[in-house]
Amino acid sequence: MRKKSRLLSFILISVVLGFAAAAVAKPITLTFANQNPETSWSGMHAIAPWAKQVEKATNGKVKIQIFYSQTLTKGKDAWGATKSGIADISWCFHGYWPGMTPLADVVSLPALPYTMAEKGSEVLWKLYEKYPAIQKEFSANKVLLLFTSNPYILITTKKQVKTMEEIRGMKIRMSGGPPTEMMKALGGTPMMVPMPDNYMSMQKGVIDGMGAPWEAIHGFRLYEVANYYTAVPFPAVYFSISMNKRKWDSLGKEIQDAIMSVSGLEGSKFWGRNHFDTAKDGVMEKAKSAGKSIDVYSLPDAERKRWLEKAGKPIWDQWVKKMEGKGHANAQEILDTAVSLSKE
Repeated sequence: MRKKSRLLSFILISVVLGFAAAAVAKPITLTFANQNPETSWSGMHAIAPWAKQVEKATNGKVKIQIFYSQTLTKGKDAWGATKSGIADISWCFHGYWPGMTPLADVVSLPALPYTMAEKGSEVLWKLYEKYPAIQKEFSANKVLLLFTSNPYILITTKKQVKTMEEIRGMKIRMSGGPPTEMMKALGGTPMMVPMPDNYMSMQKGVIDGMGAPWEAIHGFRLYEVANYYTAVPFPAVYFSISMNKRKWDSLGKEIQDAIMSVSGLEGSKFWGRNHFDTAKDGVMEKAKSAGKSIDVYSLPDAERKRWLEKAGKPIWDQWVKKMEGKGHANAQEILDTAVSLSKE
């Protein structure tokens, strides 16, 4: 009887331990909200690869379930959805929320001296690390990494813009903050349109064109409705990959450290490079297969200088004055740091 009792106890303990081990081994699934299609350049070259990096860095303890094409939350709602816990992690485009992160807007000033998104992303992350006031702007969520686009190019439907005068009166989609101010200074009408709606807006003539990075032209097939491309001194825009704070705090330090090992500075550079810098080749391939030819007109130096004098440096000065008026006495220092980092 005693032997049978010990045997039953052993079996019971083994079963309990087995269930416990299975529970421990089960990976943590984190939801990731993204507005872009799975087949977009960013989906294939940044989002999915980074999710695999996280899984590898955590030794399979974390898996990321990606919800593409606004199926978990709308792009313009991503920050709030992350804060409330609707999404664990979100791709957040801060141009949707003018005034929310105004100090970080420094990287969206026109004609900063960086031309690649990888560099812009490095600049933004280093500014975030250096200035507590910038960190405070993002404090509602846990920021895993920050990244920028490459400076936008101007795409239009009905005419090629070659001079500053030709943009006057045109309805051009721009993001909020410095890009909007630049368009006003140029005499155009800035339009706030969510990225997924721009194809239809250009097709129907609601807008005459937009500032866009190559990644968006690829992912939203904008090459099908845009006929003209002009390289102008437009700003870049910026993004965060942000996480719900309660979910972050629940993970434990080992997993947190593992996630940050593929985030932070190196993750920011990875996203900038793979989300944006490599996308131009993808656009050219897609356009060619669709029977579209893309020729990018570059402003002559003299004309580019005119744009900068009218809507470049004045926007820098305007941003500094505005930030100082909000109590940020070191706004000029932040701008100078951004310029210096951009040149390194």
